[in-house]
Amino acid sequence: MKLARAIHFDESDQRVFASPARTGEWCIPGGFEFSNWTEADLTGKARQAFSNGWLGLETGGRVTFVAVTAVEPAELETLTALLAQHFVTYYGAPSAEAARPVAAEEIAHMAELCEDHTPNTLLTVARELTEAGVREAFRVIEPQDAGLDQFAVHGDLDD
Repeated sequence: MKLARAIHFDESDQRVFASPARTGEWCIPGGFEFSNWTEADLTGKARQAFSNGWLGLETGGRVTFVAVTAVEPAELETLTALLAQHFVTYYGAPSAEAARPVAAEEIAHMAELCEDHTPNTLLTVARELTEAGVREAFRVIEPQDAGLDQFAVHGDLDD
C-alpha cells in the first residue's frame, strides 16, 4: 500500500502556512477542515492552506507537495489513531473510537490517490469553493529519470 509524505524544495511553506507540516510526515488532503468555510474565511495564511495545503497527520500542519511512497501496515494503525484523535481534539468527535471509521476512510482515500503512482511521484492539491461545497483537484508530477551526466563533473584530468 502507498501513501504520501510531506516534501519541501525550499523554505516557502514555512512562510505561507500558519502551521507548516514537517518534512517526511504522512499527509492526506484534509479538505474536511474547510467543509463549512465561506469566502469570508479565505484570508491570509488560511487562504493558502485552503488553496493548496495537504494536511500532515502528525503536526496538523500544511504542506504544498507530497511524494508517494510505500507505507507499512503497522504504520496505518498509528496514522488512523492519530487522525481519529485529531477529530476528537479539533472537531468535537465524541471519542477516538467513534472517529476511527471516518479516519480510516480518509486514509483509504489517500491510499487510493497514491495506488497507481510510482514511488517519488509528487502530488499537489488545488481547492475552490463552489455552491455545492469544496471542490478538490489533484495534479500528478511524475518522477524524472536522472542521467549520470547531470551529476558528473566533466573536465580534463591532465590540466
